[in-house]
Amino acid sequence: MDQPSDGALLSALRRGERSAVTALVERHQGVLLGHARALVGPGGPFEDAVQEAFLALLRQPPELPAHAAGDPEAERARLRSWLHKVTRNCCMDTLRSEKRRNAREERAAAPEAYSSFEVEARDTRAAVERELASLPEDQREVLVLRLLGERSYREIAEITGKKLGTVGWLVSEGMQRLSIRLAPLVDGCGGRA
Repeated sequence: MDQPSDGALLSALRRGERSAVTALVERHQGVLLGHARALVGPGGPFEDAVQEAFLALLRQPPELPAHAAGDPEAERARLRSWLHKVTRNCCMDTLRSEKRRNAREERAAAPEAYSSFEVEARDTRAAVERELASLPEDQREVLVLRLLGERSYREIAEITGKKLGTVGWLVSEGMQRLSIRLAPLVDGCGGRA
């Protein structure tokens, strides 16, 4: 038997059927965790942001537009877009909170304490994550959605609220910066036999 569509699950959720929540979480949490992890960082509370997004879904499920109703792909795209927006907002709140906390800690900590946190990346993934994290937030976000989330430019524009042309420019700029920053890593691997 076919799986219920996202629209059917949202209707069941509004009727108070708990199984609908479980199905929606299982269906969407993986991609949302990837998005949040890339925005907040692997050591950050990215899972909390996704949990907050699902709590928002539970509290007030979104209404799907009439043109999407009955079309499982359109329903999924709309709900996923809504979940990405909520997750992104939760991540941005977390990042702002982290920045304030880090500023307070920095003022209180001795400068020499920070040198112990500088550790060389041990593998390619760590290097890529580090360089991705060093990009400006807007470039990092669109690259994560494009490369890791496999979202189209149009979907990214809808999720972030940016214009389609801006999304394309940010992806291009971010990829250019990453390629420059990761060039020594790639060159280093090419020299090994």
